[in-house]
Amino acid sequence: MRISDVVFPRRCAGCRDGPWPFCDGCRAELLALQPPWCERCGRPLVVEAQACRDCPDQPLTSARAAFRFEGPARSAIHRLKYAGWQDVGPALARAMATVTPAPGARDARALTWVPLARTRLAARGYDQARVLARGLGREIDLPATRLLRRTVSTGPQARRSGAERRAALRGAFVAAGPSPPVVLLVDDVLTTGATAAACARALMGAGAREVHLIAATRAFRGPLRSPSAGRPMPRRTERRFPPSERRAYTRAGSRPGLWLPEDLPR
Repeated sequence: MRISDVVFPRRCAGCRDGPWPFCDGCRAELLALQPPWCERCGRPLVVEAQACRDCPDQPLTSARAAFRFEGPARSAIHRLKYAGWQDVGPALARAMATVTPAPGARDARALTWVPLARTRLAARGYDQARVLARGLGREIDLPATRLLRRTVSTGPQARRSGAERRAALRGAFVAAGPSPPVVLLVDDVLTTGATAAACARALMGAGAREVHLIAATRAFRGPLRSPSAGRPMPRRTERRFPPSERRAYTRAGSRPGLWLPEDLPR
């Protein structure tokens, strides 16, 4: 334990009252996204399907998210983005690393993130997607690399429709250089997928063949009737796989579990 943790102990990222990273109450309310789902975008479904009405726009190859953007997960993301709790990034990244990947995602040899606009980066002091990407990179032995630049500040997207998002994001991203054939793209929240699709378009223009999104959380506009739409997190013991098995994701079929570290860096 560090001296700083004794003087300023970290609290639950969900409620701020319990122990780090999530107290038992918040842990029980975290809703993990799991199959059966849409094979392309990871939306929970009653029966597994290759695609669904909520799939992000092309050319994004696939999408996955660890949790529903509700309850403690939503609070944790807000603390990461708006309250300076950068420790939340590596904590959530451990769950992101266990999400069952889409076909082809294991072949990724590059990991990057959806970059913030310069004005928001200056105001916040850090890029929350980069924090998540660096944490995920440590988990899967794939260092995060800057492959994108944001050229347009699109402003808050939360209240925009899908069509409005697509229009605002047109030309908002450019590649920072040549892109590897298969790329993992990291973001904090997946909603319509318009932002990720715009990033994928820029990466593919620079040489990528596939771009697979992995987000910490996903926000859904309509009701989810699938039994996999969110299950409480079980207590799990940590399992480490050899680097050859962790290059992009852990083994297929693994479930996101909050066997999160108690000694994350501040």
